[in-house]
Amino acid sequence: MSEFSIKEKKILSDHFSNTEGNVFAIITPRQVDRGALMSRYSRTDKSMRQIFLDEFLQNKTRGEEFYNRVLLEYGDDSVAELGEAQIAIEGLSNIAVKKIEDRRIGLSYLEKSSRYVAWNKKENGKYRFYRDPEIMKSRYADMYEESCNFSFDTYSKNIDPMINYVREKYPIEKYSFKDSTDGKEKLFSKLKKEADIKSANMIYRGSTKAKALDILRGLLPASTLTNVGITGNGRAFEYLLTVLGSSELKEEQDLASKIKKELDTTIKSFIKRSDDKYGKAFQKYLRDVKSKSKSIVTKEIKPKPKKGTVTKLVYHESEKNSIDTIITSIMYEQSHSTSYQDILQQVRKMSKDKKIKIIDEFTKIRSNRRHRPSRAFENIYYTFDLCNNFGMFRDFHRHRALTLERQLLTTDHGYNIPNEIKILGIEKDFKECMNKTKETFDKIRTKLPEQGQYVVNFGYNYPYFMKMNLREACHLIELRTVPQGHADYRKVAQQMFKQINRVHPNLSKIMKYVDMKEYDLERFESEKRTEEKRKKLKR
Repeated sequence: MSEFSIKEKKILSDHFSNTEGNVFAIITPRQVDRGALMSRYSRTDKSMRQIFLDEFLQNKTRGEEFYNRVLLEYGDDSVAELGEAQIAIEGLSNIAVKKIEDRRIGLSYLEKSSRYVAWNKKENGKYRFYRDPEIMKSRYADMYEESCNFSFDTYSKNIDPMINYVREKYPIEKYSFKDSTDGKEKLFSKLKKEADIKSANMIYRGSTKAKALDILRGLLPASTLTNVGITGNGRAFEYLLTVLGSSELKEEQDLASKIKKELDTTIKSFIKRSDDKYGKAFQKYLRDVKSKSKSIVTKEIKPKPKKGTVTKLVYHESEKNSIDTIITSIMYEQSHSTSYQDILQQVRKMSKDKKIKIIDEFTKIRSNRRHRPSRAFENIYYTFDLCNNFGMFRDFHRHRALTLERQLLTTDHGYNIPNEIKILGIEKDFKECMNKTKETFDKIRTKLPEQGQYVVNFGYNYPYFMKMNLREACHLIELRTVPQGHADYRKVAQQMFKQINRVHPNLSKIMKYVDMKEYDLERFESEKRTEEKRKKLKR
């Protein structure tokens, strides 16, 4: 016999996907009620649908009341994760978007690409870059505006010449495309059907434009305005608001207020505890540490920034101990009533060949890069000291299942000039742009070091370190060496693999899908796959 009457079922059908099954979706329209139902569910032996009828149906403020009591009075953090929201932010700088994307857990991001969209558009006659209030009311205002405009001018005027150069160097006749008549790959000149020729041109134009924009993006300043979409839960948004609200930058402080205002319209009850007092206290602590460490570092190390790129593995454990740890973890999961320590002692007695065979057997199981290694491989860590261009950092920064710490963006570490810039004959323009930026930055930084970041170009090298376990290293390196990846980060990911392979030749075998090749048009094969998907959708 059904738990609910016909009348109750009719009511419940507007709030739950079904009224009978033991698996159902909560579709009641108010976000706060959905979250409160989930949380209340854990504190009673009633079914969720019965809770709704008894406690929520007649009380329109039940959700808010529940959160005020549980979240604010008792501080149950997990409850804040039950409220989710999607926020779109348009027209924020690449400095602010990186601060937002530093938040790793509970938030997902989609950001405007610099390889598919040219950033040369003007709005009301002005390039779209952030004009920081502190800079614009200082004596550096004209210099800042002039430098950013010069960067955009240099970028914009070279887009068409760079696209033409790329298409001359990699002519369409060199590439093969799918012939719809027999399904075979054929050179462009062999295609006969008008639809195939049109499709081939679309693929070629997309991949060559992406290549050109990839080469030129180093000219863009960090003030360049972008768009980002954020999906996340209440707890993660609370921490984001705390961090942004305590920032030294007016842009980030304003973003905190604007995001809070919009979240109040969707998940207000889930973000009531956002508190920038902690954030400000933490920022003060960091400034105090910085001032103290400056004298220590200057006295003991006497640092001088090195110019150029760096990819260096600075910490790893011995492969012997690493293999023992991984195999112990694998065996522990399959054991019964045996302690980790006892298993480890037995593993240490195994022969080296037997242990390597266990790793090799696992390696065989992986048939594509989406077949992730098990959690046993999370026990081994690598720390990389990195310094590469800021444009490339923006791509690596999206990997959140690792520890990444970074410094302020400066011009101290120099820049690298892409070969295509030299061949096209615009090396002088490129250098003039970078030198102008450095001159402006060096003056702004004396009074406004954080704000000075805005003027620095994507092409300047940027120091940070990444600490990751072997499982995440496998994911990052395989993903970032795929053929369609940007040439800059493909090279760094390949270097990371070589260094891990050197110190852990047996463990590195699990990274079966690292692509060590170089490609002319990185986006070409990806554009072909996308076009095939488009065709299928039209059928």
